[in-house]
Amino acid sequence: MSAHPRIGPSRQKQAADRRRRRATIATAFERLGERYDHPRWSAARLDPVSELVLTILSQNTSDTNSARAFDLLRTAYADWDAVLAAPTHELADVIRPGGLANVKAPRIQTVLAEVHDATSAAPYDLSFLGTLPLDEAKAWLTALPGIGPKTAAIVLLFAFGRPALPVDTHVFRVATRLGLLPPRTDVVRAHGILESSLEADEVYPFHVELIRHGREVCHARRPACEACPLTDVCVYYREVVSRVPLPRSARRTPTRDSDPKAWREKLLHGALPPR
Repeated sequence: MSAHPRIGPSRQKQAADRRRRRATIATAFERLGERYDHPRWSAARLDPVSELVLTILSQNTSDTNSARAFDLLRTAYADWDAVLAAPTHELADVIRPGGLANVKAPRIQTVLAEVHDATSAAPYDLSFLGTLPLDEAKAWLTALPGIGPKTAAIVLLFAFGRPALPVDTHVFRVATRLGLLPPRTDVVRAHGILESSLEADEVYPFHVELIRHGREVCHARRPACEACPLTDVCVYYREVVSRVPLPRSARRTPTRDSDPKAWREKLLHGALPPR
């Protein structure tokens, strides 16, 4: 008997899981590409520091609110030095439409101070992140206070076009339902699992397409499975949606008032869909 019993799945099981994950990704990538046209990264939308600050502002709020707060910040301050020098309460008032202003204002200033100190030869120039090995670039960004793997991946993907996969709530939900993540995987670990399963040129379109699919079809409360091209490879559909037992009345008399699909929606999500 081994003195060190194995903890976790065997190598054979891990290899089988990787092959299955890759097969599901290949199917999802092809079909979502047909629906969402495989968007490709072509150029940075913002400079890296702006992308970093915008991502901090986007935490726990909508894209509309974070964009408004970012515009207000850039209007109120001439440059990053001015943001850094501003009284924190004043900065918080400026970015308040983005939500959690009293948390985000000091976080932005702390991050800007760290970036300034690290780039003293060329203040706020993060272009070196485009040439560092990817793991080192991630490590540099996540060493900044309050910056996690999602924010680091957003900066690297959108400012540099590097194959770092941000896992937001939509990506995490769709990937989980498709069975791409082991049970009880947290969002931090999901970054590494999903990113390592993708080819470099798949990362950007996969990220954008899963977000669109999560927003338009695979909703959190009532996924529109009838409009989804992935039900045949979806663990959630196979193990939850298609297996919900229906009441006897629904099985015997599927009338307009006791429609089986409506009953399934109520059992799955706690409410009937709007008519």
